[in-house]
Amino acid sequence: MRRRELLRRGGGIGVAGLAGIAGCTGGSDGPAFEEGFEDGIGDWEFGAAIGPEVNIDEFDWEASVSEEEAASGERSLRIWNQGDYDDGVTWATHPISVDSGEAYRIEVSGQFWSESESFNTIRHALMRLGPEPPETEEDFPQPGLNTTDLGETPYGGLRDALWLADGWRKYAFEWTTTELSTDTLHLAVGTAVIWEADATHYVDDLSVTVEAR
Repeated sequence: MRRRELLRRGGGIGVAGLAGIAGCTGGSDGPAFEEGFEDGIGDWEFGAAIGPEVNIDEFDWEASVSEEEAASGERSLRIWNQGDYDDGVTWATHPISVDSGEAYRIEVSGQFWSESESFNTIRHALMRLGPEPPETEEDFPQPGLNTTDLGETPYGGLRDALWLADGWRKYAFEWTTTELSTDTLHLAVGTAVIWEADATHYVDDLSVTVEAR
């Protein structure tokens, strides 16, 4: 059985996580959503995609809560994917509730861990927040893009190089929304294969701050 199949079959068995969907209100003080993975998987779901020249069943990946590394606390999200095909993305998504009919300015940040600093771009960090969860690599921003300075966009996010530091490094973006017709947004974090090598990364200290415009 492939590692991906093992993960999907065991994904609902983890220790208790966050109860229900995290709520966002434009007038609240402090972050509307925070995640340090101290309570396990909770409502996180996992996905992966790869180009049409490779069957997705041939792309091995793993995503789980781990005690091996942590930016704070004792746990983080571990993401591993193979690099054999020089392609592929792996991500985790979490629903976040908002008030529909409102326009927002949203700030999202998180810590990503790399084994060391490298001159080679081995993986990209992926972050996305939008009305729909991602299904393909094209649903994430293009390399080097960050929506912070783009004004109103259909979704917010970034795609930036990992391995820029030894250990933890903060990644962040802002999203200026139009008036939303949904009461649920989907936060996605993950990694994209760039270099033909297997690699493990960790994600921790996720924060989403929501402000009504």
